[in-house]
Amino acid sequence: MLPTDTALVLFSGGQDSTTCLAWALANYARVETIGFDYGQRHAVELTVRPALLEQLRAQSADWNGRLGEDHMIDLSLISRISQTAMTHDIAIETQANGLPNTFVPGRNLLFMTVAATVAYRRGLTVLVGGMCETDFSGYPDCRDDTMKALQVALNLGMDTRIKLETPLMWRDKRQTWELARQLGGAALVDLIRSDTHTCYLGERGELHDWGYGCGTCPACALRARGYRQFVGAET
Repeated sequence: MLPTDTALVLFSGGQDSTTCLAWALANYARVETIGFDYGQRHAVELTVRPALLEQLRAQSADWNGRLGEDHMIDLSLISRISQTAMTHDIAIETQANGLPNTFVPGRNLLFMTVAATVAYRRGLTVLVGGMCETDFSGYPDCRDDTMKALQVALNLGMDTRIKLETPLMWRDKRQTWELARQLGGAALVDLIRSDTHTCYLGERGELHDWGYGCGTCPACALRARGYRQFVGAET
């Protein structure tokens, strides 16, 4: 990484994006964040974002000095042009094409394109996203090849040298918890456990050992299993 590199982190308020934000704060001199309101069922993730940002500032004086402006973007058009279990009150199931109906077509492509536009205007050189090919449901817009191709397209289309970083791409959820521990110790792990939101159904009624959630949706199952593997590995 160049000392002049500055980052814009796709920050939803979930476990993965919070870990990515901590990673960026440990690696870049200036870091800004961007979030998207796309009509998601679990819009509660947007409500936890401001407090999470403040608590991340409180984790470290160094992080506080590096963390800059937050940008919230209205992408509600996504929910108007798609019919998915992430944007409508329908049961989670597998589609005929083998993908779960939690897949929102084009979502990450739009997220990165809009983020690149903001980064261009703000003079930021790196986009950081929590896409992962190790623990995922087969979403094609989370694949490493997709991100590499998108980086080429964005730079050709805007005549820039923006870099797309995906620090979780080859990490499973246990390793994501471990990365958080390495970056911020037990305090960051506990913050992610109790204050981030991952559950697809937006459930925050009960705090489990791994965090809030319904406990049954794919996102909760993945998070819970990874946390218990992480805790087991530490004992």
